[in-house]
Amino acid sequence: MKKHLYSLSLALLFTLTAFAQFNNNVVIAHRGAWKTNNLPENSIAALNQAVALKCFGTEFDVHLTADNVIVVNHDHQFYGLPIEKSTYAELLAKQHPNGEKIPTLQAYLTEGLKQKKTKLILEIKTSEVSLDRSLQLTKMCVDLVKQLKAEKQVEYICFSFEVGQRIHQLAPKAKIAYLTGDKTPAEAKAAGYTGLDYHYSVYKEHPTYIAEAKKLGLTVNAWTVNDKPEMETLLNQNVEFITTNEPELLFEVIGGRR
Repeated sequence: MKKHLYSLSLALLFTLTAFAQFNNNVVIAHRGAWKTNNLPENSIAALNQAVALKCFGTEFDVHLTADNVIVVNHDHQFYGLPIEKSTYAELLAKQHPNGEKIPTLQAYLTEGLKQKKTKLILEIKTSEVSLDRSLQLTKMCVDLVKQLKAEKQVEYICFSFEVGQRIHQLAPKAKIAYLTGDKTPAEAKAAGYTGLDYHYSVYKEHPTYIAEAKKLGLTVNAWTVNDKPEMETLLNQNVEFITTNEPELLFEVIGGRR
């Protein structure tokens, strides 16, 4: 009997440890933590700064080059070069102001996986070429995450509803949040999404969405929230996450509420 109870205790401890693995706060750094220290957005330096701040997550965006390399950048252009029409070698001709080259997704994830406290929030950018191109990028991202055994640390977000559905098909246990804001919580849930990640104005236009999402078991995130009043409003509504360009400010607001 004692041996059985000991085994149960170990199992419970393991479960609680796994659950409490990640930083316990609402802060997701938008494109990494870049603004305060004037770092390039979506750079490795901005990723590491978000980790240093102990954010729950750091968000980043990916595109597919003309020669099918997944790279990390927000805009569809990298210092004037159109990513989808350029090869990876061509993109390497440009660099961020801090000297970094455009990161590949593999390099970015490899760096992010050196720590286990901050989630890596992977946004699959919608292709300007075609839906098929977006879906190709989606499969390549999911395959790489599996290859790196990063499933527990990576969550997905997307503006393309079809991309989120494809992620769910390829990785049924993945956490996926929808960004566009044009679906009800019930519609998102039915399509396999596990969370809403809408611009904060959407929750103002649809004041029942947060409660509806929670009732359905969806997480609620809001983007991109950069001032104290909006942060306070969302915290009062008990959202799970807030995506911000000002993670330091959000930590300050949270600290002032204790």
